Amino acid sequence: MTAPTHTPSVPTPTTPAPAGGALHEPVIDWFDAHARDLPWRRPEAGPWGVMVSEFMLQQTPVGRVLPVYEQWLTRWPRPADLAKEAPGEAVRAWGRLGYPRRALRLHGAAVAITERHGGDVPTEHAQLLALPGIGEYTAAAVASFAYGQRHAVLDTNVRRVLARAVTGVQYPPNATTAAERRLARELLPEDERTASRWAAASMELGALVCTAKNETCHHCPIAAQCAWRLAGKPAHDGPARRGQTYAGTDRQVRGKLLAVLREAVAPVPQAVLDRVWDEPVQRARALDGLVSDGLVEPLPGGLYRLPLT
Repeated sequence: MTAPTHTPSVPTPTTPAPAGGALHEPVIDWFDAHARDLPWRRPEAGPWGVMVSEFMLQQTPVGRVLPVYEQWLTRWPRPADLAKEAPGEAVRAWGRLGYPRRALRLHGAAVAITERHGGDVPTEHAQLLALPGIGEYTAAAVASFAYGQRHAVLDTNVRRVLARAVTGVQYPPNATTAAERRLARELLPEDERTASRWAAASMELGALVCTAKNETCHHCPIAAQCAWRLAGKPAHDGPARRGQTYAGTDRQVRGKLLAVLREAVAPVPQAVLDRVWDEPVQRARALDGLVSDGLVEPLPGGLYRLPLT
């Protein structure tokens, strides 16, 4: 994802941007009263449940994640349980969540946790970051939500809340910037427990109230302090917001090919895969991409299956 070349102008709010201390208490109080009861927030989820949820929730709504998450944790309640399976089983169980490379990355992380950490999700941020498939956001989220540590957790929802409440713009840049990371660190409460609650609370506020469209400011606990609202809600002044086109794309073709392979108990002939999409060049490109990404394993004789290694 490339950083935008145009820096949006920032309107001057009618009052100074709120300091972190003025935001923490009302947002956390709101969270205590309105947080959704989600399975990965319950104590019994444990660090592994938190990690699984973070992989699944990337670019995927909660409603679609819930049934797959429950099935996943029932089948693989610990990292070692998943590590014992072939990576193709992770892809199969991923179902139609989308972006199936996440399943391979989660499987790779489970293997590394089993081999390096005795099957327990590591507690240290640096150890989490060293796991395959774990990036800056996921390491911070697991350390914060599973272990109550003090880290800046910057997902799309948090970035939007900070952009509006503090910076005074409608949307954050398309890609996370150094300035956003610096602001998030400056706003972190000093106390670890408060910091982890702030991370979860600001994320929930963005998911439920300060949404990308049709935000409900009258329900927002910091509406009176929001720099964007106080500036009159100026329209977005920056690069066009990218849509999530799906129909007719290679992503759709890849999904159709994977759906056939997930349902199959034996290797699938090329002729069966050819029936899922009429356009041969796009179909071949999508299948080649799946093989290149390690999501599909080609076999002699024109057969294909989900990966075993």
